[in-house]
Amino acid sequence: MNASVLARIKNDEIKFVDLRFTDTRGKEQHVSVPVSAFDEDKFTSGHAFDGSSIAGWKGIEASDMLLIPDANTAFIDPFFEEQTLVMTCDVVEPQDGRGYERDPRSLAKRAEAYLKSTGLGDTAFFGPEPEFFIFDSVQWN
Repeated sequence: MNASVLARIKNDEIKFVDLRFTDTRGKEQHVSVPVSAFDEDKFTSGHAFDGSSIAGWKGIEASDMLLIPDANTAFIDPFFEEQTLVMTCDVVEPQDGRGYERDPRSLAKRAEAYLKSTGLGDTAFFGPEPEFFIFDSVQWN
């Protein structure tokens, strides 16, 4: 799968790769890198970023974290001016390669593994909860 993403980057003349993840509050965060800084190694070694820049995650003294892109999530974002490939990432600790405990994706994977290990089930479904409001009237100046 990684090879097909790299081929797509070349064939579709991708200029940037947007590495996305969700913070603990559910807000999508991202790091964009030029294709010149993206290669096969990113799928295993990850892309370093500063975890202290995410609210509630890490202090500056221990802020190094890695984003590991999931090739299965790759798509071209039609709203960027430059051709940009997007991938959802796992957030991992660089010291041991384990999923970060406050990363919702890592938490979901651990929850599903626990579900399977207990025999309660073998699949868990996770998704966003869209919210909206219905008003009888709205006024503004």
